[in-house]
Amino acid sequence: MQPLRGVTVVALEQAIAAPYASRQLADLGARVIKVERPGTGDFARAYDSRVKGLSSHFVWANRGKESLTLDIKDPRGKELLLRLVAGADVFLQNLAPGAAARAGLGAEELRARHPGLIVCDVSGYGSPGPYAGRKAYDLLVQAESGLLSVTGTPEEAAKAGIPVSDIAAGMYAYSSVLAALLERGRTGLGTHLDVSMLEATVEWMGFPLYYAYDGAEPPPRAGAAHATIHPYGPFTAGDGKTVLMAVQNEREWRGFCTVFLGRPELADHPHYATNADRDRHREALGALVADRFAELTSAEAIALLGAVPVANARVNTLAEVWDHPQLAARGRLHEVATPAGPVAAMAPPGPSTATPRMDAVPALGEHTRTILGELGLSGAAVDALVAEGVA
Repeated sequence: MQPLRGVTVVALEQAIAAPYASRQLADLGARVIKVERPGTGDFARAYDSRVKGLSSHFVWANRGKESLTLDIKDPRGKELLLRLVAGADVFLQNLAPGAAARAGLGAEELRARHPGLIVCDVSGYGSPGPYAGRKAYDLLVQAESGLLSVTGTPEEAAKAGIPVSDIAAGMYAYSSVLAALLERGRTGLGTHLDVSMLEATVEWMGFPLYYAYDGAEPPPRAGAAHATIHPYGPFTAGDGKTVLMAVQNEREWRGFCTVFLGRPELADHPHYATNADRDRHREALGALVADRFAELTSAEAIALLGAVPVANARVNTLAEVWDHPQLAARGRLHEVATPAGPVAAMAPPGPSTATPRMDAVPALGEHTRTILGELGLSGAAVDALVAEGVA
């Protein structure tokens, strides 16, 4: 299933946000040409060496792409990039604020030359605005967006364990490009997309923002528990394993009291009759629930919760996720090639009736000669550019 076959994306990208967006496009069949610095490439290649000597970040966000090395500060490199963009459907970039425009790769300039081109700029804060020139990294945007203020324990804020602001921006860039391709199919015209990490993350902050609307108290930081629904969070069973459970409504609460706690009278207790009551008295109720979990093994607790039924989950380690029985049953784990050999990879969510496109993670500059040859350069000309550090 490759609905984007025939679509060419030129990506002047680094780190996570833009590469994550372009990887989604590659998974759907687009040809993604990733433009990297000669010699060093995308700096995410050097974040770590956890995947057979390769960077975990890079392997995750860059499968299915072709790597072209070009020094766009050299006039020859810039001219080659512009020739590539002229034949592309999408130009995606997340350089430092203002760098693309200074290099003559701004949306207005490119679209004046190529009205059908979709230009997608991904940045920390977008432009214009007082923060337009600021550098932004994931954790900084988690702070600016208010995410840190609602994540963690009452004593200490904590960042999300994944680069959620990068991912949010990447997914909005991806969906916006898809929408722009549909619109271009109707009108023949491209567009300029300006996706900011701040706006993407603030959109995902919708519930806490509205909870604190008009100066109201924000939801408290509650660790791994839900901030405003109770009981909803992790509890330790008698065998030391952790089970996360979630009571979502009054019907479930009554069943939970009867089947799991064995105390049906608690369902109508004035301290626990509604979620608001339970939230106000979460410390006392949490102690009651914790005592009951301590009497059971994790398997027994999960069985009783399922009998209510109340939603529950194991708190898995990352090793357990790789071996998750649901992922295995649905055939979601595949292999992708890398310069260090094949590695496991998750199929993209969504399509289930066709083999997904999951092409290799490229070595730095692996496709430089092929791509420049497509632009008409001879082998000798490419050799000269490589020797001079331009390609």
